[in-house]
Amino acid sequence: MRVLYRNKSEQHELTVYDTKRLYGEKGRFRVLEFSNAAVQGAMDLDEPARMVLEYPRAIVHLMERNDPEFDTVFVVGHGIGTLPTYLSDRQVKVAELDAEVAALSQTFFGYEGSPVLIGDGRELLGQEPAGAYDYIIIDAFTATGTPEQFISSDFFAMVKDKLDSDGAVILNVFGRAGNDRLVNAIYTTLQGQFAYTRAFALPAETADEVQNRILMGSHHPIEFQIGHMAGFVEQEPEEGYIIVD
Repeated sequence: MRVLYRNKSEQHELTVYDTKRLYGEKGRFRVLEFSNAAVQGAMDLDEPARMVLEYPRAIVHLMERNDPEFDTVFVVGHGIGTLPTYLSDRQVKVAELDAEVAALSQTFFGYEGSPVLIGDGRELLGQEPAGAYDYIIIDAFTATGTPEQFISSDFFAMVKDKLDSDGAVILNVFGRAGNDRLVNAIYTTLQGQFAYTRAFALPAETADEVQNRILMGSHHPIEFQIGHMAGFVEQEPEEGYIIVD
């Protein structure tokens, strides 16, 4: 591993490094890491356009499968810009709280997509007109996980207002592979605002393994093809409590 950059911004402990092995795969990779060795983005230096991590590939499939003609997207959480780069032919707005993360995406990962709005994603989304978006993607993290302002009933009600009649919200959250109390609560809270919901996770060897979990809420039935979900499989979280502001 060769460290290219390390610093503590106002929001995160940030590290950028190159490595010849990532999650068991050999190659030449550049990684953005937050606190607690949490990988927030990875680029294949030999094939920069390839989405290395599984969760953005699964999110893209859900988007394309459920609304092939989608055009307007609001993304909360920029990272290295994987999703905005892939969606560069669409109308995309990106919100990122940490200006240093946005700068690193350009300096070390060559990000050239939509301009990144610096500020609190909830506040920035709240300024958007009603019914403006086909998809809203929540991919925001701190050292303690998904910020509370993005998982409450009030927030999901606002999200529903900003989506068009065919719109959907997709969240990337972290949780235990087994019965995770917070993931259960987020999913139950999401169900309180959306008629249709589904949850997905990567298979895990132990129930205590912490992993990406994808949650989706929509006004219409949610479709997916398992062979295009980058290894994610459907899970049904247990009933949880309702999260309020």
